[in-house]
Amino acid sequence: MAVTPAYDESSFRVLKGLEPVRERPGMYTRTDSPAHIIQEVIDNSADEALGGHAKNLHVLLHLDGSITVTDDGRGIPVGLHPDEKIPVVVLAFTRLHAGGKFDKSAGNSAYAFSGGLHGVGVAVTNALSTRVSVEVRREGKIWTIDFSGGGEVVGALTLAGTCGRHSGTRVRVWPDPKYFDTPRVPPAELERLLRSKAVLLPGVKVSLDIEQADGSLTSKTWSYPDGLAGYLAELAGNAEAVAPLYASEKYADADHAEFATGEGAAWAIGWHVDAVASESYVNLIPTVAGGTHEAGLRAGAFEAVKSFIEHRALLPRGVKLQQDDVCGRMAYVLSARILDPQFQGQVKEKLNSREAVKLVSSMIRDPFEIWLNQHVEAGKAIAELSIKQALARQKNAQKVEKRKQSGVAVLPGKLSDCESTDIAENELFLVEGDSAGGSAKMARNKETQAILPLRGKVLNSWEVEPGRLFANNEIHDIAVALGVDPHRPEDSPDLSGLRYGKLIIMSDADVDGAHIQTLLLTLFYRHFPALIQHGHIYIAQPPLYRIDVPASGKKRPARRLYALDEGELVAIKDRLIKEGIREDAVEVGRFKGLGEMNPDQLRETAMSPATRRVLPIVERNGTGESTRILFNLLMGKGEAAGRRAWMEENGHRVEADI
Repeated sequence: MAVTPAYDESSFRVLKGLEPVRERPGMYTRTDSPAHIIQEVIDNSADEALGGHAKNLHVLLHLDGSITVTDDGRGIPVGLHPDEKIPVVVLAFTRLHAGGKFDKSAGNSAYAFSGGLHGVGVAVTNALSTRVSVEVRREGKIWTIDFSGGGEVVGALTLAGTCGRHSGTRVRVWPDPKYFDTPRVPPAELERLLRSKAVLLPGVKVSLDIEQADGSLTSKTWSYPDGLAGYLAELAGNAEAVAPLYASEKYADADHAEFATGEGAAWAIGWHVDAVASESYVNLIPTVAGGTHEAGLRAGAFEAVKSFIEHRALLPRGVKLQQDDVCGRMAYVLSARILDPQFQGQVKEKLNSREAVKLVSSMIRDPFEIWLNQHVEAGKAIAELSIKQALARQKNAQKVEKRKQSGVAVLPGKLSDCESTDIAENELFLVEGDSAGGSAKMARNKETQAILPLRGKVLNSWEVEPGRLFANNEIHDIAVALGVDPHRPEDSPDLSGLRYGKLIIMSDADVDGAHIQTLLLTLFYRHFPALIQHGHIYIAQPPLYRIDVPASGKKRPARRLYALDEGELVAIKDRLIKEGIREDAVEVGRFKGLGEMNPDQLRETAMSPATRRVLPIVERNGTGESTRILFNLLMGKGEAAGRRAWMEENGHRVEADI
């Protein structure tokens, strides 16, 4: 049995300095590559530019994988800290939660609008590097210092010369490969980061040099004189714009009641036919996962557009505008300035500051509404797109899915299913009315025949979208019983779930029955065409007349015959007269509907495969277009005039039993 180590005072370990970072690097930074620890250095230089102290930011990616970041800012202070009594530059690189970004209460600290909040900063960079070399140009002097061994070994702060009026900081970092999945910073990610800094820092030149194997350099430089608007136009590329881009900025002044001086946002927004990527930043930090500042931008833009639409009464009756209707196609580049940003996680990918919603929305709402009223055509174009989205959303909300239980579609309760699962022999009868359904259940062969009674007439589905079919209970039950989803002729529907080889429509032999047949055929032709193409649809032909023939002699017992229609009735009477049976001896009865038939009669005339008459439904080759035109004429809601003309022209051909 293993001996459990003693749990006593010596069991406690205290992590000092930068040791916590090296023990659990994933708590402080990304470990897929050194991109984030280099970003910490770049952010420091960008903060100098944001404060107006630097005009150039340069990054050099060395052949050995190290990275040098240079700016022409004020330079990191090198004097002794008043309390710690060690150079400030040493504190910055060796202490967690130390820096010039914490004293923000007055809004006028050295870095009032920096991206840093957690204070780990370049100390994490130092902890996860084999070496960090720093050169500071400040107050006419050049100072150098080196850190190695994960920041544990600190070289001496050395005065290396003079620099006149030039100032700035140069930091070279050698990331330690053992802490990262890949030891090199992905160039594409570095380019995106530096380009974003150029976008957000108008007037600042951002450069990247990459050292090649032959010693040469490939260089890229970014500068966006048009700021956010120019960058959003670049992101949009050739995407078709609905309205011109709107770019502006607004920051709180000293008299603002809620926000600190300088807090606010700059933005560029635009609406396009196709989706365009959007980006957001807080104090120059890319927030790739968005956050509360983006929520504020959408809220402000929505309120402005909604007010514009309401003021001009553009919203159709019954339509309620939602934020996604307006902002779903809105592309934007947002740069927020927040005094004390709260981020989710150390890598600052998502802003969590609650006050950012109100800050950004209040800054953009009024200026954007004024812009809309000054550019009415652009405003109407945005409004039209938003209303179109709202209408589509409301239509989509009416879509009904199959009712499911435990992930499986539930068979309709009124379905009397058959025992066989062999679709070569089983049949589903769609029966008009509950009374006929009751007779059909008694008349059926339970082994192979299933009955689904239909209550009332099925919806005319010619112009119903597939997603809304299941709002009708009868259509929902038919689809679930069949095991096939609605589809279009051009689709390749999956019929593997089909539960019956034959679907037989059984309705009364009158005008109402013919109407029900037409409605069901419309449903199958429009939304289940593969069932017709593969020969699965039939129409039962129950008789209209019952003919009782008396016995005539010992060899001719009493008989019961059935006539489908008036023509068959006349033909049967003629045949009986030729057989010598008096016409007045023949008793003729007329069925008012399937419900009048007893189960034996129904089985004999419409259900028993040996004696029934069923009509297969097929589409003849070459008649597809004419069939579609006829269905549209007869079933289309907007074809009333055409139907009237058609009936006037063809009405004499109808022999209707009304």
